[in-house]
Parts: sequence; C-alpha cells; structure tokens
Amino acid sequence: MNADVAGAMSGDEILVGYDGSADAKVALDWALDEAGRSGRPVRLAYVFEWVTVAGWLGPGVAPGMWPDESARRQVEDLVRRAAAEAAAERPGLTVQGEVFDGPPALVLQERSAEAALLALGSRGHGGFAGLLAGSTVVAVTAHAHCPVVVVREGQVATSGPVVVGVDGSDTSLLALGFAVERAAQRDVPLRVMRIWEPPGERFVPPGFDPEKATATARAGVEQALSQWRKTFPDVEVDVRVAPGNPAALLVEASREAQLEVVGSRGRGGLRGMLLGSVSQQLVHHAHCPVAVVRER
Repeated sequence: MNADVAGAMSGDEILVGYDGSADAKVALDWALDEAGRSGRPVRLAYVFEWVTVAGWLGPGVAPGMWPDESARRQVEDLVRRAAAEAAAERPGLTVQGEVFDGPPALVLQERSAEAALLALGSRGHGGFAGLLAGSTVVAVTAHAHCPVVVVREGQVATSGPVVVGVDGSDTSLLALGFAVERAAQRDVPLRVMRIWEPPGERFVPPGFDPEKATATARAGVEQALSQWRKTFPDVEVDVRVAPGNPAALLVEASREAQLEVVGSRGRGGLRGMLLGSVSQQLVHHAHCPVAVVRER
C-alpha cells in the first residue's frame, strides 16, 4: 500500500491519544518517527471526561482538584506544551494539540474516522497495576475506523524486521499491505508469518498431510505477496510457515521485531467479534509496538 492508497483510505493526520502518561509519551515519540517518514501531520488528542463523584482525579490534573475551568486550563496547558515541545524537537513536522470532551474510548473512536493512523500508549493514567492494556485501548482498538498502533513504555526498538501475521482473511491481507509499506519506509526486512493450527489428535481428518498443509499455506502467502513484491522490489521478504498456536508464536516473534502487524480479525473470528483473539493477545503481550488493521 503506497502513501496515495493509504491517503485515499483515510484522513491525512496521525492521531495520538495523549494524557501525559509515560506510555502516551512513548506513543507520541513513535508517531513523530512515523510522521518523519510519511510527512503526515500529528495531532495530540486529550479527551477530558468530567466525572461528578467525590475523589475525582483527571489525567494530568493535580490531586484533590475538583473538575472546573481551572482544571480544564491545566489540561489545555499540558497538551499545548507537549505539542510545542514535540514540534521543537522535530523541525519540519506539523504538530498540534487539541482537547476534546466526552468518554475517551468513544471520542477517540469517532476521531479515528478522520485519521490515517491512531497511536495509543498501552495504559494511560488510571490503569490498574498488572493490567497490560487499559480498557480504553482495548475498546478503541476494537472499534477504530483506522489502523491503531499500541505502544508500551520500554518496548520501542529501532532495529529488527517488521513482522506481519497473515491467514488469508481480508483483514490480514490489509495488514500485509500496511506492513510492506512500513518495512519499505524503514528500509528493513519484512517477515511474513503464516501459522496454521494443526487439528487435535482426536479430530485428524482422514488422509491429513502436514507437509501438504504447509505447502498450501505457503502458496497462499506467495500469491498474496506477488503484487507487493512488484510494488516494493527492494524490500527483503522472509516467509515463515509453520503449524502451531498463532498468538503464542507471534508474541515470541515480536521479541525480535520493531513493529508487528495483524488484522483485527482472522478466519477464526466469530461473527460480531470486532477484535480477534490473536489481536487481543498481541495488544496485551507483544514485546514491540503492535498495529491492528481493519477494513474501514
């Protein structure tokens, strides 16, 4: 997928869910790097939710402060400073900040319809200890209208391949295009992983041949790759086909990757389930940033 195709699919800007947390700052850095390669503008989006209960504490707002206009001004100042600092650090990039009102998950979902890409920290302020991906992140990843990249503090790497998981589903083919473009932008190899789940011992079909199953899966991957090899002939492509648990093997592969890309739902997804089990596992457990791609 080249930049023109990506632009036709969605809006122009990279949207960053920002609340001043450590993970949000890492997501912003990732988005700025992406903008440096693509030339897209970056917009920080802080969603300000009023909660009228005792003990309310808003992200970035001093403890003990009741939500009022001074609290909002404090939030606006936080976003303004973050955008100004980012623009100063990355001359040539357009960086803006904006404060929105409403439930964070819903507002970010709505705003994603006008974005090319949405970057989120895995947990913002208010996340529970031990919860690897916050509820807002999971909800937005499941419902966003554009690709969502989830970034966690300490997991960003600048080396290693771009890894993409494919299974022949429509969303995985979109993920493949997204991954090829990112590998080309970064001038790094692309690793395409096709993991097929072998039948259980009690349910092996008559005449089942694992080698034939692997060969069939590889042929499907090569067919899907044919157009991208022509579009990006300089991208080194490594195809890996193997039986196993897709989520477990993709999590393991993420240890060596700088970005891992998956479709929002694969062939095993249940109708009505917006985020598949493999995508959910990677959002929670991957060792590198994860991009979840879906049809708009």
